[in-house]
Amino acid sequence: MLIAGTVPVTDMPLIFGRVEKEGKNLRVDGHYLPCTQGTMAMVSAALATTCHLGLEPPRVLLAGDIGTGKGSRLIYQYLIEHIEELAPRVLALHYCLPIVTLMQKLYTAVEKCHPRPMLIADAGSMYAAKAAGVAPHFDIFTPDPSEMAFLADPEAVHPAYISRHLFEDAFARVPELIKRAYANGGAAKCLLVKGAVDYIVKDGVIVDEIKEPDVPQMECIGGTGDTITGMVTAFTYAELELEQAASISAKANRAAGQRANPTPATSVAEIIDQLPGVFRENLCSWSGICTR
Repeated sequence: MLIAGTVPVTDMPLIFGRVEKEGKNLRVDGHYLPCTQGTMAMVSAALATTCHLGLEPPRVLLAGDIGTGKGSRLIYQYLIEHIEELAPRVLALHYCLPIVTLMQKLYTAVEKCHPRPMLIADAGSMYAAKAAGVAPHFDIFTPDPSEMAFLADPEAVHPAYISRHLFEDAFARVPELIKRAYANGGAAKCLLVKGAVDYIVKDGVIVDEIKEPDVPQMECIGGTGDTITGMVTAFTYAELELEQAASISAKANRAAGQRANPTPATSVAEIIDQLPGVFRENLCSWSGICTR
């Protein structure tokens, strides 16, 4: 499993390696990074999941980027040049600036891999995949309702340019937006649309809706969507079916939030800390995975 994304650290070089947890931080290639929102929340949730399943920890490719695009370009270029030799079974792309030409080159490089890795995208990488016209070739996207409006808009190349009629009431119109996204070639094979209701979609058909437990306090905690993407990546690596990996991840995220009893001041790390208990109590009944 390979997770690639940027972190908001000035001048952090491109780093690559296995991720380990040390205290409250994550260590990669001698660098210590906190478990905050964004790529590191995703990585931390993926690590918690692989640890529970007894799988090898994720490999990660990270670079610092505070909006200049420098770190994003380093990540794209490294993957373009080395993806065949890295040969991941699952490649998850997260926070990177949506540079369309580089995403097109990366997808071309991925297509040369045998076997081809499972492709997962969220955030900026998902925007790039849609704008580059390769969304239908990805296996899973994990958008929220406003990002769903972007995927449904055939003209938009970035969420900032969504047609107003699609963006308005996006949270109430998710099923309609899902249909539009598939019709316009803006969706992956499987979608996990994160929100008050989590929609699990396979090939344009909603196969599951997850509403409970309802923990509205999680909406204002940064990183709680990134944790879902991390778990989806790990469960896909564990060879679950795409829709099952998505469904379990959505359920686990809600259950972890409920166990944490969060307030707006709760950190995403405190919610991730609840995942091992959630898995012990529920994973067997949710998935049939009752041992490592």
